[in-house]
Amino acid sequence: MKRDIYQKLLAWKASKNRKPLILKGGRQVGKTFLLKMFGRQEYQAWLYLNFEEDPALAGLFSEKLTPSVILGNLTAYFEQDIHPAKTLLIFDEIQECPSALNSLKYFQEQANEYHIVSAGSLLGIKLKRSKGFPVGKVDFLDLYPLSFFEFLDAIDKSKLREFLMNNKTLEPFALPLHEELNSLLKKYLYIGGMPEAVKRYADTDNLLEIKSVQKAILDAYELDFAKHAPKEQIMKITKVWQSIPSQLARENKKFKFSDIQKGARSREYETAIQWLLDAGLIYKCCNISTPKLPLSGYCDKDIFKIYLLDVGLLAAMSNISPRTVVEDRGLFSEFYGAFTENFVAQSLSAQNQKLYYWTSSGIAEVDFVIEHDMHAYPLEVKSGTTHKNKSLTVFNEKYKPNLALRTTLLNLKKDSNILNIPLYFLQQMEECLILNN
Repeated sequence: MKRDIYQKLLAWKASKNRKPLILKGGRQVGKTFLLKMFGRQEYQAWLYLNFEEDPALAGLFSEKLTPSVILGNLTAYFEQDIHPAKTLLIFDEIQECPSALNSLKYFQEQANEYHIVSAGSLLGIKLKRSKGFPVGKVDFLDLYPLSFFEFLDAIDKSKLREFLMNNKTLEPFALPLHEELNSLLKKYLYIGGMPEAVKRYADTDNLLEIKSVQKAILDAYELDFAKHAPKEQIMKITKVWQSIPSQLARENKKFKFSDIQKGARSREYETAIQWLLDAGLIYKCCNISTPKLPLSGYCDKDIFKIYLLDVGLLAAMSNISPRTVVEDRGLFSEFYGAFTENFVAQSLSAQNQKLYYWTSSGIAEVDFVIEHDMHAYPLEVKSGTTHKNKSLTVFNEKYKPNLALRTTLLNLKKDSNILNIPLYFLQQMEECLILNN
């Protein structure tokens, strides 16, 4: 399965400033598959260590963390020679072996000619707790669920993707292409971007097959809560997690602690929310009352919305029927646009955008505000084909941005200072901003 991040792995391999690499991302987004494919395709040999499957491997890192000692141990244990730049070392589930994690520092300082990549479930949580892990000694990459463009590749629609990526105008797309892409987007909102779910659909072309895959992933997540979270936080993490679909079902999607438990207060659940963030399972979108740069300086961290890491998992948790896709109705109006908003949050996060939204005294709310090239742009999300822009109008009148963005099922089009970007084209948002200038 092709992943866009592969090009970044190639750049990492070729870099003169390369350091040991840590690949971060939520459980089951495809980290292990990707690193194994990278080793198989780009190196003469590769050596795979999984510290969760084989806890005995930790013993290879139990004495000295000197690279020469570790390499000698690995060579003897696996009966395989390890050559600089020719053998890729893959340390998977590295969070289960703190000594292996700390050894990356010494490889960078003393033996950086060896190529090492590492990954692990819940690695973000372990890294935060690791006191001995040095800053500046490793490179990081983040892997997300498959984007809509990657989904097109996976279902043999690569020509459609190429067409979108090669577009260099802000003119509307041909109607037949626009309608086909909207139809495929609706399937993506149901299937999501978890690799196993996408592969199952690509292999079977059957939406009924997807829910069992998604349920297994969700069950695994809740088992992770019980296995890895502090005991006093397990129930709180579970309650926050299970409340997200109902939180997003409201027209006002601001996260309310009272929806979890009557009388609940934010300080009781701060640690639980942070755990889910560190695990890569949710996105947090903070409120700003004024769109000044940097947006982070004007956000109210106590007022926020929470989205799931994958829109397909939201569909599964919400028990959405495949009929909403097959019958071409309901999916974009269910839960007041929860799915489209979650899709946008997911897409923006994968584009390295921090998530913010704007409100104005209960009068208006713009779903997202993004930073690009020293400007703040409002981005309004609509789940259908409506032209209503009440919140954007309020924002425009108050702040007079040179451009306002809207993403809907409508075609690509600029009307006055409002640029409508089709939901299926949102991955090219920054390209649209460049074209507008």
